[in-house]
Amino acid sequence: MGFFNKIFGRLLLIFQFILVFLFILFEEVIWEGIAKPIYNKIESLQITQKLEAKIQHTHRYVILAIFTTLLLGVEAAGLLAGVFFVQGKVVFGLVLYIAKIPIAAFVFWLFKAGKEKLLSFSWFNWSYEKLMAGLDWLKERESYKRMMKYMLEVKIIIKKKWKIIKDKYFSEEGSFMKELKAFYAYMKNFKKNTNKEDK
Repeated sequence: MGFFNKIFGRLLLIFQFILVFLFILFEEVIWEGIAKPIYNKIESLQITQKLEAKIQHTHRYVILAIFTTLLLGVEAAGLLAGVFFVQGKVVFGLVLYIAKIPIAAFVFWLFKAGKEKLLSFSWFNWSYEKLMAGLDWLKERESYKRMMKYMLEVKIIIKKKWKIIKDKYFSEEGSFMKELKAFYAYMKNFKKNTNKEDK
């Protein structure tokens, strides 16, 4: 039994690592880097603010139907993108996955706008609570804490390196920017002189 427990423990550890990796990939790269800015933009639009007011007066079954349809569509697009990746059609998979992100951001906004009515369904509320409990469990894993610490260290290193590159090449007083401006001025004058000669 000890051997099987050891194997089970290792498989569970691998499963936890995969879950943590996918969650961090989604949270840090896809959500923070791409989806969240789109979500914030959607939330700031006047049309969505008006739409949010209308949602408050819409029947809960209508909101559930719209939310479920969009969510299933987004998940289906994600699965199809995964199929494309497995088949080696990386470009198709990447385009499809990127295309679904704005819709996913809208689905998040729709959930927030109609949360009260969606959670009024007992099964939906139960599913939501289980999902949140699962995410909390994932964040409590030691592997998650270690990987987040590592990600934070990588972010700090990247920011420092980017600051050095920015100060060196893209500051107004930097030699690279001066040379770029000089080249631009030369090309501009060269074009003007060429036009004059043609006349």
